[in-house]
Amino acid sequence: MNFHDIRFPANLSFGSVGGPERRSEIVTLANGHEERNSPWVHSRRRYDAGLGLRSLEDIETLIAFFEARRGQIYGFRWKDWSDYKSCPASKFPGPEDQLIGIGDGATKVFQLRKTYVSGLQSYERPIAKPVAGTVRVAVAGDPKIESIEFGVDVTTGLIALTVAPGVGARVTAGFEFDVPVRFDTDGIQTSAASFQAGDVPNVPILEVRL
Repeated sequence: MNFHDIRFPANLSFGSVGGPERRSEIVTLANGHEERNSPWVHSRRRYDAGLGLRSLEDIETLIAFFEARRGQIYGFRWKDWSDYKSCPASKFPGPEDQLIGIGDGATKVFQLRKTYVSGLQSYERPIAKPVAGTVRVAVAGDPKIESIEFGVDVTTGLIALTVAPGVGARVTAGFEFDVPVRFDTDGIQTSAASFQAGDVPNVPILEVRL
């Protein structure tokens, strides 16, 4: 996989603009009604890293990061400051933040996920890039100890419990996470004069499927 497990400098992503997008297919029928469908199960996120640049040193850091990733070739981690926790932004992740599975007495491995709820509808987003050291896990409300009672694969978001949860036991987790992304351009155009005049470069970032 063309992916470098390194995070884009968080101080540069702070101040960037972006968020989720979906692809919709809408057909207007002869009677005026619409048929709406989406070929995507999961949303995809786009960002512009250029707005997070504040100095010429930041541009140097950006160019070094861009060159090391060979432009669009290698993906990397991105901290989305508007959505990077399993809990509300003002709180710290706890072991019962998100439901990630129900025990069946045999399954030991569970995928981290975050559920977005609005009214009676919800969307489950798989989390593939948790931040090391931030993952908390509980089974039936009982917190587990990392490296003793569970392990975390920070490259896939898989949680492996040492003992399979009993039938019906809720498996929950709390965590911080990054978004797997890549540069969505083969070139970055910068100028010291234009940057100092307030003209920031356009640096498109696109979420990738893993």
